[in-house]
Amino acid sequence: MFDHVAFGVSDYAASKTFFLKALEPLGVAVVLEGPLGVELSPKGGEASLCMCQTEEKPAHLHLAFTAQNRQQVEAFYRAALEAGGRDNGAPGLRPHYHANYYAAFVIGPDGHNIEVVCHKPEA
Repeated sequence: MFDHVAFGVSDYAASKTFFLKALEPLGVAVVLEGPLGVELSPKGGEASLCMCQTEEKPAHLHLAFTAQNRQQVEAFYRAALEAGGRDNGAPGLRPHYHANYYAAFVIGPDGHNIEVVCHKPEA
C-alpha cells in the first residue's frame, strides 16, 4: 500500500545509525542519501523509510516492520537495544492480536515505538 513513509528526526546521525543497526536483521540498508535525508529499504523492497533532520520536536510514531520469521524479530530486538533503544516489549506472542502475532517493541531515539512482527506460525 505505501511507497514510502517520511518523518523528521531531532538528531539525524543518531537516528540513521539506530535504524540501520536495529533493522539490519531485516536486510535494511541505505538506498539513497542526499540533502533531503536518507532513504532506507530492504534489498528489492517495495516500500522505504525516509528520515530528515527537523528543527521541531518530532511527534511520536508507531512504526511496524514485517519479519519473515521469529528469529528476525529476536535479532531486531537485540540489535535495537544494542543501538541504544529502550525495551517496550520483548519478543513474544501477542495472541490478543491473533494466534501467530509474534512481535517485539523498542523505543527509538525520538521516542518512536518501533515494532517488528512476524505473522507466521513458528517453523
